[in-house]
Amino acid sequence: MKEKSATVTLKQILKLAAPISLTLLISQISFFANTAFLGRLGVRELAVNSITSVFYLILSMIGYGLANGMQIQMARRAGENDNEGIAQIFSNGIMLALLFAFGLMLITMWFVPFLFGYSLHDFENLSLSVSFIYIRIWGLPFLMLTQLISSFYISIEKARFLIYGALVATIVNVFFDYGLIFGKFGLPAMGFTGAALASVIAEIFYFLTMAGMFFYKRFAFIFPIFKYVHFDFELSKRTLSVASPLIVQFMFSIGGWLIFFIFIEHLGNQSLAASMLLRNVFGIMGIGLWAFATACNTLVSNAIGQNNENHVMGIIYKISKISFVFAFVICIGILCISRFFLSLYTNDGTLIEFALPSLRVIMLATVIMSVATVVFNGVVGTGNTIINLTMEIACVGLYLVYCYFIIWLWRSPLFLCWGSEFIYWISLLIASFVYLKSGKWKGKKI
Repeated sequence: MKEKSATVTLKQILKLAAPISLTLLISQISFFANTAFLGRLGVRELAVNSITSVFYLILSMIGYGLANGMQIQMARRAGENDNEGIAQIFSNGIMLALLFAFGLMLITMWFVPFLFGYSLHDFENLSLSVSFIYIRIWGLPFLMLTQLISSFYISIEKARFLIYGALVATIVNVFFDYGLIFGKFGLPAMGFTGAALASVIAEIFYFLTMAGMFFYKRFAFIFPIFKYVHFDFELSKRTLSVASPLIVQFMFSIGGWLIFFIFIEHLGNQSLAASMLLRNVFGIMGIGLWAFATACNTLVSNAIGQNNENHVMGIIYKISKISFVFAFVICIGILCISRFFLSLYTNDGTLIEFALPSLRVIMLATVIMSVATVVFNGVVGTGNTIINLTMEIACVGLYLVYCYFIIWLWRSPLFLCWGSEFIYWISLLIASFVYLKSGKWKGKKI
């Protein structure tokens, strides 16, 4: 691989972040279509989807945590120009990802009826949730392999390849979503569970596209993965030492969100359905913010691999400024067309009016998120993932305390419930900034 300059330029940041943003934008079209279709089915289906989608997001984030841990390692090897090292991590990662995926499938099939049976008070919501997850879970192995391949592309700064997989998956998902939910194109009308099957089919196509490009572009020769077809326990231990705190961190993060939605379910289907609409805001904002955060993670790890630790704070600061400007502009845009924005997901005027105050709260919180998520991923890029986990536990703990009092005990208005986002992102930003300024991350080997 070519030598990289010591400093990170705006062009380099955008070159890495832009393809990730476009990938997320394409994926968001799929999520938008899914929500819009279910919104036409009814308030109950839209409400239940908020819980099932967050639960599946927890599973996907376990895979993302594993892939992210390997991405940090592969980016570090890329900074060292070690193609063999990247290949070894990637090949062993395939086996780890499959072990995780099948293990999670077995646990989920056993655990879901107990979890939803205990936490949901509406029996029909319970029945729909379990039926959905039992179908949706079959896409997990393909999703986790896709996450790993995506992490490989990002670590070698070839993020543009993510676009093609996302495009194929979105087209497939929208087609089968519409067909299987409403019984179009000669497909059976499965209603709510049709959305689950459509997502599984889309994840299979996503994986096949990403894997196909890996071989078509002859990366298998540049990075000889078939040279390392045996399971390496020592490498797995090193990988998990980096990835396991990230896995637990993401479980805490999204798990806190699942508890939030379970609490909201006790406020009624209107609050739950409105929260599903509001969750789409994070999908819109995530188009850019998670791309900048991922770019920060990769560029920080790469800089450390080149022994340029003195550039780390500059990289984080530069990406934070770009992320903040992006978030500010998008938030102003959404606030200006807030009713129209929500009407894209549902034609229920009462539900739209009910959700508007909370939308304004979320917009303000998102501006803080734009900086917090970049700074936090700067910490992730240093490789000291135990610190990330500690921060996440503390911040989610504060978040849940707020949710317990505001939602569970006091049954507050929905816009106050969504104020929990302020608690989480402000505390995460402060903790991340203090750690980075301390310099304790310097010299960390992975």
